[in-house]
Amino acid sequence: MNLLWMFIGFILLVIGGEFIIRSSVALSLKLNISRLVIGMTVVAFATSLPELIVSINAAINDAPSIAINNVIGSNIANIGLVLGLTCIIGNMYVEKSFYKIDWPVMFVFSIILYFIIARDNIIDQYDGIVLFSLLIVFIIFILRSSLKTYQQDSIDKNLIHSTNFKTIVWIIIASVSLFYGAEWLVYGAINFAEQIGVSEAVISVSIVAVGTSIPELATSLLAIVKNEKGISLGNLIGSNIFNIGSVIGITSMIKPIVIDDIQILNRDIIWMLVFALLVLLIALFPKKNVIGKIKGFFLLFLYSIFILLAFTS
Repeated sequence: MNLLWMFIGFILLVIGGEFIIRSSVALSLKLNISRLVIGMTVVAFATSLPELIVSINAAINDAPSIAINNVIGSNIANIGLVLGLTCIIGNMYVEKSFYKIDWPVMFVFSIILYFIIARDNIIDQYDGIVLFSLLIVFIIFILRSSLKTYQQDSIDKNLIHSTNFKTIVWIIIASVSLFYGAEWLVYGAINFAEQIGVSEAVISVSIVAVGTSIPELATSLLAIVKNEKGISLGNLIGSNIFNIGSVIGITSMIKPIVIDDIQILNRDIIWMLVFALLVLLIALFPKKNVIGKIKGFFLLFLYSIFILLAFTS
């Protein structure tokens, strides 16, 4: 039965990814905003909703290791698993904004989270306000930059004439599908993991994190198939930023997150920083601005090592 819940959840997340692609592209055309920016805002926030829901529930139910490890594990999965699989299917082309804005902001958010945890092992309301405020500043900045430098590149002709009503319907379908898909996938995964005797911390950094990263995976794979590469890359980078700024920010404002597992600081968040640095290096070397199949397999291999260590340590 648990495997059935996981399967149904996955199908719903794929459907949600399809409709979030349609609505985000249509929205970018109406607002004259580049797809990369839409991917880093609208799509990134939509695909971060499962992490937000799971983390808030975990914090309220006094399960801080799930709340924080869900975000850390999801950020690792977004690069190691999602980007890896996406690049295996099709090459990812890196734009200049990745080096100037996207990656630096993601890495700064990651470093800030590390020092907040290392300070006193508590993410309190003040820390949450700081993280969420930085996210708002980032969103305003990229939206203003986009309006100044917008260029209408190749577009999907079938979406340029989409009505506002249709776009809203797509967003609603995507949101509902992502919400229930994530809920059922994580529900089935947690129950299945408990049956085989896996700890809460390991479940949250691996199975729960992968489950809540399925929207990013579905959205990125569909974006590659539809040749919407700007949304695919922007979605992953933006999702990692949103996971820290909104998920951790909002969750800790509701209830402080107490870090009671030493492995979160000594192992998990270090892996998150390593993958954050790695995505920059593979974008630069050996072939600049192209993340292809070999790099994708490399990311997937490292992610497999991370999961193996999480279960065996």
